Amino acid sequence: MKLSNKPSERFDWTLAFILLLFCIVSLVAIASAQTSSRYGINYVPKQILWYGIGTFIIAATMYFEPEQYKKVSWYLYGFGVFLLIFLYFATSGVGQIGESKANVKRWLNLPVIGQIQPSEFIKTFFILGMAKLVSSHHEKFENKTLKTDFALLGKIMLTLIVPLAFIAEQPDLGTAIVFIAITAAVILVAGISWKIILPVFVSGAALATTLLWAAIYAQDFMQNKLGFDLYQFKRIYSWLDPYSYKSAEGMHLIQSITAIGSGGIFGKGFQGREMYVPENHTDFIFSVIGEEYGFIGSCIVISLFFFLIYHLTKIALGLKDPFSMYVATGIIAMITFHVFENIGMTIQLLPITGIPLPFISYGGSSLMSNMLAIGLIFSMKFHQRTYMFDSDND
Repeated sequence: MKLSNKPSERFDWTLAFILLLFCIVSLVAIASAQTSSRYGINYVPKQILWYGIGTFIIAATMYFEPEQYKKVSWYLYGFGVFLLIFLYFATSGVGQIGESKANVKRWLNLPVIGQIQPSEFIKTFFILGMAKLVSSHHEKFENKTLKTDFALLGKIMLTLIVPLAFIAEQPDLGTAIVFIAITAAVILVAGISWKIILPVFVSGAALATTLLWAAIYAQDFMQNKLGFDLYQFKRIYSWLDPYSYKSAEGMHLIQSITAIGSGGIFGKGFQGREMYVPENHTDFIFSVIGEEYGFIGSCIVISLFFFLIYHLTKIALGLKDPFSMYVATGIIAMITFHVFENIGMTIQLLPITGIPLPFISYGGSSLMSNMLAIGLIFSMKFHQRTYMFDSDND
């Protein structure tokens, strides 16, 4: 049975409907969150604008086939790295090219475009580069051996370390961990022998545990020898015991936990919030949802994310082109980690890292980057006929 050539039948209407639901949830949550904004800014029209631009990005991304993205993957990856390098050397300060906030430099002020966060876009470019690397490696080495698997793992690590180093320097530990999560997911599906993967993952888990232990008991060593910043330790301490560690981070978490808990089963209703949570229109948007719509509303939002990830996984499993499959894997890993980390940090399951909730948190760079990633999924599903051949002529 052949796939239909009708564009309307090849377009993923389910995924489009899911995005529409996310848009509605985002606008409602932001409309309520901004009532406590210190700046008196109406973020809803801006978020509508970002969604409009994001829709255009999806349409433009769908126009090109996966094979075309494969050809330009390294150029996009290189462009992303260039932006990170440019940001690193750019003049920093409020109103400068390299915008600094709270002693971190993560934003570029560009003419006409405005303020963007390069690390958000390079996540998608990085996924494309990784997919091209892995698929090209398997095309070159059809007969797998431990030697070729080690070579592939080495290439992946080299591809990762460049953007990771610049992002960690900003510093932006949360986004750095996202890159690691994407890499881990691609490694798992890249066909590398478990004789290599298992020791690598065990070593990574041991390293993470050691760093956590050192952050608690050997802070001076990590600051002086490894170059960690004090704010990173504060986030760990405030995560483990926010009520004892009286810091801005700790109070932020306490406010978030209290807000979500006070929502009860059904919540307090639209704009019925009583708790003030800083940055509740961006990173802590879930605390608004939890307080105003309670356990029921929170479960609905989480279920919506589950449905999105489930649908993306179904698409990935149906793809026949290896490059497309690796791209889809990276995107699923990116979105999944963002959801777990963002919701987890608002309820003290995970440390606060400043990661936005995909498709719901206010923010142009984050939303447009996610829409670009979803646009790639649309493209792969839309052009899937290019890679599927069926001998059945019935």
